[in-house]
Amino acid sequence: MDLLRHLLLVLHLLGFGALLGGLLVQARDPEKRVNALMRDGAGTAFVAGLALVGVLQADDVPVDNAKIAVKSLIGLVILVLVMANLRKERIADGLWALLLLLTVANVCVAVFWSSVHG
Repeated sequence: MDLLRHLLLVLHLLGFGALLGGLLVQARDPEKRVNALMRDGAGTAFVAGLALVGVLQADDVPVDNAKIAVKSLIGLVILVLVMANLRKERIADGLWALLLLLTVANVCVAVFWSSVHG
């Protein structure tokens, strides 16, 4: 199970990397859109994160349910916004900025939550 846990963690991190990369590659573009990197990254990060929690709980590893709830909610909002705007030729700069902010916030929750609450 340890190998599976690490593989899921890597997939989760790669998903966030793809999502963030898909957002940042457009930073200077005057017209922003939801691209394949954002779609695949958001989906991969969300699904791998849920699977990772399942593997941890199956192994009786203590999980901070509040942290998982916050990360899952942020991830779900990102995923819904990405999927809802996937076929649009252009998204508003504010939506692009919101997706970037939510992505960074989700990473910050993952990194800083345990040091603040643990």
